[in-house]
Amino acid sequence: MKLVDTHSHIFVDEFDDLVSIMKQASEAQVAKILMPNIDEETIDQVIATHHLFPKETAIMMGLHPSSVKSDFKDQLAKIKTSLDNLDCCAVGEIGLDYYWSDEFKKEQLKALEIQLQWAIDKGLPVSLHTRNATSETIDICKNFKGLKGVFHCFGGSVEEAKQIIDLGMYLGIGGVVTFKNAGLAESLAQLDLSNLVLETDSPYLAPHPNRGKRNEPAYLKLVAQKLTEVFNTSFEEVALQTSRNAEKVFNFTL
Repeated sequence: MKLVDTHSHIFVDEFDDLVSIMKQASEAQVAKILMPNIDEETIDQVIATHHLFPKETAIMMGLHPSSVKSDFKDQLAKIKTSLDNLDCCAVGEIGLDYYWSDEFKKEQLKALEIQLQWAIDKGLPVSLHTRNATSETIDICKNFKGLKGVFHCFGGSVEEAKQIIDLGMYLGIGGVVTFKNAGLAESLAQLDLSNLVLETDSPYLAPHPNRGKRNEPAYLKLVAQKLTEVFNTSFEEVALQTSRNAEKVFNFTL
């Protein structure tokens, strides 16, 4: 029985105890951790972490929407070089985020389109970040035939979930599903486990009862346990189905 953390930033400075973190993840049956890049400054951190744990981790390369500024083309050029030269499992973390500001909305849209085309050209999936922009992101994805990937940290409506599934994409489910008033568990109950992958988004959004603390891959087990309640099934089935989904979309074998 193996779990896959499809979205985890274990390469950031918050994880100065990485050896311990990886040991705890293994003990929690997390067999693979996928690491989405953030911007040009984190490229080396992602690569270094992967070199330390080559079997347990995999790399994504992309420019996070919150890092998109007026110089986004320069950042994309550096990230594209890494994408071309590394064995990456996806283009990510990319998307749209208008939560704090839409000052660079035009640039975010252009950066997303460029990176979606990278994914198509390379036959890679994407890891999509959307905040206050889910419908717009869905509409953009419809323009890229053959696109596959994950809407990471999904917390939207059942209608939005079905639109994403209709695109042939998966929903990334993390700690939010354990939050009492989030409503996500109720929405997911109207869907199917075959459309989900697990994630932590470490170090953010730790699941209950660790909410507010630093998140880590070992806590993925708490997300899986919550899904046993949502779908009235066994832990083994949640692990098997979500890991199978992750293998399929990110093209690896545990």
